[in-house]
Amino acid sequence: MKIVALLNNRLGLKTLEWLTNQSDEVIGLVVHPHERARLRDELIQTSTLPPERIFEAMQLGDPAALQRIGALGADIAVSVMFGYILKPEFLAMFPDGCVNLHPALLPYNRGSHPNVWSIVDGTPAGTTLHYVDPGVDTGDIIAQQEVPIEPEDTGETLYRRLEKASLELFKVTWPLLSARKAPRRAQPKNVGTAHRVSDVKSIDCIDLDRTYTARHLINVLRARTFPSYRGAYFLSEGKRIFMSLSLEALPLEEEREQ
Repeated sequence: MKIVALLNNRLGLKTLEWLTNQSDEVIGLVVHPHERARLRDELIQTSTLPPERIFEAMQLGDPAALQRIGALGADIAVSVMFGYILKPEFLAMFPDGCVNLHPALLPYNRGSHPNVWSIVDGTPAGTTLHYVDPGVDTGDIIAQQEVPIEPEDTGETLYRRLEKASLELFKVTWPLLSARKAPRRAQPKNVGTAHRVSDVKSIDCIDLDRTYTARHLINVLRARTFPSYRGAYFLSEGKRIFMSLSLEALPLEEEREQ
């Protein structure tokens, strides 16, 4: 199986490291531009590809770049943490399609920040490997794994567990894709949730004069706790006061002993 990989962030890097040790071959790499990239240099170095086989996401709208990618003769495209919508003319170049690894239990939490919205909205958390279609995380599902949300989870701890589960799901499922035996099932219609990157702005500012349930307020604060990122805040005396939440779980028996 010859692969064009569209990758970003640590999960993208871990996936690439694993793929490079398989019998399949990564023959092209697409990365985010510098201003939106995470671990870009590490991805390029790990790929060991020559510069002419490395592309930036913005080039996917350039017919000349698409022609160069098509000339590689890849069988499949693999997208992991890639933050750009893929156009039909790109998807059509791969006989075995394009698959995406998304750290959410689709159809819930399509789009951005699934770790945040699973906590805030109370939607199921997990990871999904799916085929890419022209929509955002709407393609046929290949495999999924649910990840329970613990009451002591923050946005960071849930993200890390989703990241780990996603990599394991990819490793277990990839042999089926490589052998062209992967199952697929359509996502249910009129079910699920979706969020844009900017949607967190609707929850980040805590209105000190608004009434919240304790559950909702705690969920927002813990969902937005992800050092070193700034999360939820309130306004006071012309300043934004940022907050994070520290959570510790103790058995009830231990609590009584204290």
